[in-house]
Amino acid sequence: MKKLAAVGRILALMFMFTLAGSAHATTDVAGIKFDDTAKVGTQDLKFNGAGIRYKAIFKVYAIGLYLQDRKGTAHDVFNAPGARRVQIGVLRDLSSEEFGRAFLAGINQNIDRNDKTKIVGQLLKFGEIFASIPELKKGDIVTTDWVPGTGTVIQVNGKRIAEPLPDLQFYNAILKIWLGDKPVEPKLKQAMLGEKPDEPSRNN
Repeated sequence: MKKLAAVGRILALMFMFTLAGSAHATTDVAGIKFDDTAKVGTQDLKFNGAGIRYKAIFKVYAIGLYLQDRKGTAHDVFNAPGARRVQIGVLRDLSSEEFGRAFLAGINQNIDRNDKTKIVGQLLKFGEIFASIPELKKGDIVTTDWVPGTGTVIQVNGKRIAEPLPDLQFYNAILKIWLGDKPVEPKLKQAMLGEKPDEPSRNN
C-alpha cells in the first residue's frame, strides 16, 4: 500500500509539472492578453513590449510588438530580419473612420514626401481596408503582420480582411506611428521597446 501511495504521489507531481510547463506566459495590459510568443508565417516571434494608447484620459487600445529577437531601439526594430507583428486590443468602441484616420495621420507625421510617394498606392489601399470595416468593438483584436515573401497581412479577430500589401517600407511606415521620431505617444514608444511597460502584470 505504501508503495502504491508513493507511486500515486509521484504521478500527481509529474502531472502538475506537465501542466505548469504547458501554461503560456502572458502579459496583461488593461485586460488584453499578450502571449510571450506568437507564430507569424512559419516563424515563432518573441514579445518585445506593450503599452496603452490614451486619448485625453481615455484608454483607446493596448498594443504589443513581436519580433524574431527582442530589440531596444526603433532603429533596430526597423532593420530587424524576419517576421514581425503589431497586436492591438481595442479598449473602447471605435468607428472604422476614426481608427483608419488615426493610423494615416500617424504615418503622415513620420514619413517625408519622398518616402510617401513610394508607398502612396499602399496608403490608399490601407485606407480602403479600414473603410470596409463597419466598426471595431471593445475587445476586438487587430494584428498587422509582416510576413517575409508575402507582405503586410492585416487580421481582425483572426480573420484576414484584405490581400497582403507587398513592401517592407510600407510596414515600417506603419511601425513609425508608434516608433517614429514623432510617435503618437512617447511613453507608448518606450513601452513597446520594452523600456517601461504600461501597467502590465505577469501571469502564468
